[in-house]
Amino acid sequence: MTDATTGTTTRTTATSVPPNRAMMQRDRASASLGLLVERDDPGHAVVSMRVRDDMTNGFAITHGGFVFALADTAFAIACNEDDRVTVAAGADISFLKPTVSGQTLTATAVRRSRSGRSGIYDVTVVDEQGDTVAEFRGRSRTTSQTF
Repeated sequence: MTDATTGTTTRTTATSVPPNRAMMQRDRASASLGLLVERDDPGHAVVSMRVRDDMTNGFAITHGGFVFALADTAFAIACNEDDRVTVAAGADISFLKPTVSGQTLTATAVRRSRSGRSGIYDVTVVDEQGDTVAEFRGRSRTTSQTF
């Protein structure tokens, strides 16, 4: 579905969590990047992004900040598993392969551990050939706020 206000396109599965979709419908940053939510399940998310010319740096490769934003969005969807607002407590990324304009990158986030209010999620970003572009580890913190 495409939200008319934000332009965000979401493909959902039968087990999608409604708060994640609502969160993404309000996410202007992800909409401006053209991110496409492919999967939205508790503890697991897949998000893709087509690299545009304006996402490249002075070396004509994808700016790392955009790769991070893609991975961070998949992490955010995966860690918001219920009606409690969960935010990033920290994240690290390792860039493994450069990409260029015109390529499609896909980030897959998976929960590794969730205990109390803390969680750890790993995100792998691949190109259209399935080659790993980046590895991201996010640490989440669940707040007392609800959707």
